[in-house]
Amino acid sequence: MSTPCIICVAITGSVGRKEHNPAIPVTIEEQVESTQAAFEAGAAIAHCHVRNDDQSPTSDPEKFARLMEGLRTHCPGMIIQLSTGGRSGAGEARGGMLRLKPDMASLSVGSNNFPNRVYENPPQLVEWLADEMLKYDVKPEIEAFDLSHIHQAVALSKQGKLKGPLYVQFVMGVKNAMPVDKPTLDFYVETLNRLAPDAQWCGAGIGPNQALLNEWSIAAGGHTRTGLEDNVRLDRHTLAPSNAALVERVVTLCEKYERPVATWHQARRILDLTE
Repeated sequence: MSTPCIICVAITGSVGRKEHNPAIPVTIEEQVESTQAAFEAGAAIAHCHVRNDDQSPTSDPEKFARLMEGLRTHCPGMIIQLSTGGRSGAGEARGGMLRLKPDMASLSVGSNNFPNRVYENPPQLVEWLADEMLKYDVKPEIEAFDLSHIHQAVALSKQGKLKGPLYVQFVMGVKNAMPVDKPTLDFYVETLNRLAPDAQWCGAGIGPNQALLNEWSIAAGGHTRTGLEDNVRLDRHTLAPSNAALVERVVTLCEKYERPVATWHQARRILDLTE
């Protein structure tokens, strides 16, 4: 039997607003409800951001604590992954929620261009975030926007600075960063397998490329991410009605390639997380 596919649902993000799609969950209550439906549809990981009342992003630990409490109540066993991304805060404020001890947290190990700015991840901040994750027993999901990020993640892992084994997400389709290109994805997967044979990987496509990356990743034996953070549409003419609808699309692709969808139990075993 092929390896079960872990589905991560990125429920909210820090950019999309109700004006783009009314289904984007913003309040804690909306996020919990949306995540529960996605969990029941097949998602095993919830990638989480939090927002202020005006929909602006924040790294407020109190909001993350409320969200985690709701998810643990309504989505028991689901892997909770908090974002340390740079749109929600600056410097060490990006990691202020790590003391809450989520199962996982995102970790960008290098800088790169975004559509209208540089996504800055200086070495000192990367090392501080990695140290905090080790301190609080948080497994990082490496966000790879560039080839150098794979090499940097492997180097940090070999230095004992990351809770292993590595879990790397290839993010494709962000303007001015890694393009959506199948040979590039294949090369990145080959590079990771060569440098870190025990690593697991995930593919995430931004915007209209979401379903394409889902399919490429599933077909290649990897895991995949979906959700309203990355894409607000089912197709060019149809807004996605929910995070669950996007998860259901991935489940259908798993069936096409005869990949079982990982339960939360299986996902935790694959990622070496406690059950």
